[in-house]
Amino acid sequence: MKKICFIAYIVVSAPAMACTGITLKSKDNAVITARTVDWSGSKMDNIYVIVPRDYTEQSLLPNGTQDGMKFKSKYGFAGLGMQRPEFIVDGTNEAGLNVGLFYFPSFGKYESFNAKYKSETIADFQVVSWILSQFSTIDEVKHAIDSVRIVNIDPTASTVHWRITEPNGHQVVMEIIDGVPMFYENPVGVIANSPNFEWHMTNLNNYVNLYPGTAGPTPFGPIKLRSLSNGTGLRGLPGDFSSPSRFVRAAFFKTYSIPQKTATDTAMQSFHILNNFDVPFGTAYKVGTATFDMPSATQWTIATDTKNLKIYYHTMYNRTLRQIDMGKIDFDTIKFQYHPLDTIESETIMNAKINK
Repeated sequence: MKKICFIAYIVVSAPAMACTGITLKSKDNAVITARTVDWSGSKMDNIYVIVPRDYTEQSLLPNGTQDGMKFKSKYGFAGLGMQRPEFIVDGTNEAGLNVGLFYFPSFGKYESFNAKYKSETIADFQVVSWILSQFSTIDEVKHAIDSVRIVNIDPTASTVHWRITEPNGHQVVMEIIDGVPMFYENPVGVIANSPNFEWHMTNLNNYVNLYPGTAGPTPFGPIKLRSLSNGTGLRGLPGDFSSPSRFVRAAFFKTYSIPQKTATDTAMQSFHILNNFDVPFGTAYKVGTATFDMPSATQWTIATDTKNLKIYYHTMYNRTLRQIDMGKIDFDTIKFQYHPLDTIESETIMNAKINK
């Protein structure tokens, strides 16, 4: 129960919930989903989880029990999560379906918990696990979603919304508005936090004047105005860490990045793009009010190759990339397991070669 309450605390009182997601496609048609996980409230117990086929999970409920909906995994899957192995934040199953949750405060609304329907009720932080364990396509999720009741672990907690991506690149954002699941096509391959996804798409129109490259020279009466540096076509691109600004910035960076040849190159490219969204710890607090210290408010960053079933990640403690190669996992025989993202919380530093 202690862990359940802690998750509710994260969702309700988070001083910074600045997760940003992008999706890229390589020239060899591999789809890469990538995102940051940002939380400045405290250091989380960040983990990766391996789930075999035929593994049974049962949902936690707002009344503090773990006797909600049961589901047995049809597909094996792997993902990164926090605090409890049930709480997978971003994962991929052996069919290549990728699902991630993103905080969505003040705009979504789940239906109220009713113990009468506990056998079909699932906590929002376990929806990623449920989808990955049961489905291989977005249509399958759409057909099944009305058969479950998604609720908060704590009724006072924030809501989340979800990005769902097929290995062919088809992607939707799922939001629950007034208790009703809504699916939105995501042609730009970008997601952030509140407001709702449709608002973010409309807001992109406010930046119709931006373009890649350098502006000018522009006649200005008797003189010409010239750019003082390269890249002035994007002057006016918002640079703060608010959700609307991150969505716009991610959309422009992702859209105008040069497509890479291979899936691996594209995964590496996604990390370079997401470096722009690494939130310096302390920026969510007034000066002098942060009571602890971390290397970053961006606790981990993940990129997933949905074609070749490879998950890459690095953390705020160690930016050395690590890999989970799902192609080497036998999901029939592997045991359910989870491990910390960092075994040692320090950077891997290598000495440069210097000839004597």
